[in-house]
Amino acid sequence: MKHLILLLLLVCTSYLHASAQSENPKYDKALADSLGADKYGMKMYYLVILKTGSNQVTDKEKMGQLFKGHMDNINKLVKDGKMVIAGPLGKNDKQYRGIFVLNAKTKEEVDSLLEGDAAIKEKVFDVEIYPWYGSAALPKYLEYHEKVEQTKH
Repeated sequence: MKHLILLLLLVCTSYLHASAQSENPKYDKALADSLGADKYGMKMYYLVILKTGSNQVTDKEKMGQLFKGHMDNINKLVKDGKMVIAGPLGKNDKQYRGIFVLNAKTKEEVDSLLEGDAAIKEKVFDVEIYPWYGSAALPKYLEYHEKVEQTKH
């Protein structure tokens, strides 16, 4: 009798667990596959935190060139489908200056992508790099950004 009750309890628990996870009627397999989504619609990215670096450039022309190279690299990475999010952070006591979310498979790939950034290369920015798990649909917002961006940089 104990075995029958235990078996019944196991079957009920399995049924309840299975019914708690339901299929999404709006699921688009082709889209999910094209974005590299897992079954939860998520994927791994890399979060890059830009911090004030050790090179305190005082020459305004030199700093202008470095920031132009910084923006050129961001625009290249967006065009290549590697940059998902980029933006500055507000003033803070940690010397954090900005963030990137990169669509990359490995940290080595991230390192390679950042080599093209003049401000990072010249140590105007130091970086911290972390794996980050987010929505696989995140890159889709970029097609709308151009529609709300009045001035390009």
